[in-house]
Amino acid sequence: MKIGLYFGSFNPVHSGHLVIAGYMAEFTDLEQVWLVVSPHNPLKVKQTLLQDYHRLALVKVAIGTNRKLKASDIEFKLSTPNYTIHTLVHLGEKFPQHQFALILGSDTLETFPKWKNFEQILENYELYVYPRPNSTGGELINHRNVKKVEAPLMEISASFIRESIRNKKDVQYMMPESVWNYIEEMHFYEK
Repeated sequence: MKIGLYFGSFNPVHSGHLVIAGYMAEFTDLEQVWLVVSPHNPLKVKQTLLQDYHRLALVKVAIGTNRKLKASDIEFKLSTPNYTIHTLVHLGEKFPQHQFALILGSDTLETFPKWKNFEQILENYELYVYPRPNSTGGELINHRNVKKVEAPLMEISASFIRESIRNKKDVQYMMPESVWNYIEEMHFYEK
């Protein structure tokens, strides 16, 4: 099976993430998309980041019964600091029957040369790149393993959602109802 890996903190997961994941699963040759919830990054302010298991739970309720999408906690089990290349090697060992590819925005592709072992990733994995505002994808956009995907341009951000909730704004339509209900019930992002 060919699986696209969509990494993120998903803090919280929102409609923009799901539109991209759903589009990749339906309109490319990817058979499944795994939303890989990244563990707490020491460079991020801790109080703005929900605990790993809450973010994973939010992704699970967002996906619901869609069999083409899967929430993954694979990085929770890896040593830190973790790099994408380590996750890819680990997945290849654990699931040798699958072929993995990366899903990333054109803005991330621009900074891709800063990633650990980026040349190894680029040579051995396909990168499915979706458009991001004010981004061309940089020098790597025409690499043989980069697949440009004209997915819908989404300008919803998790930081905007968090700030809006803190300011008592109703942003329920920017995420699945199940995610909104979970956030509201748990009083996430209110402070």
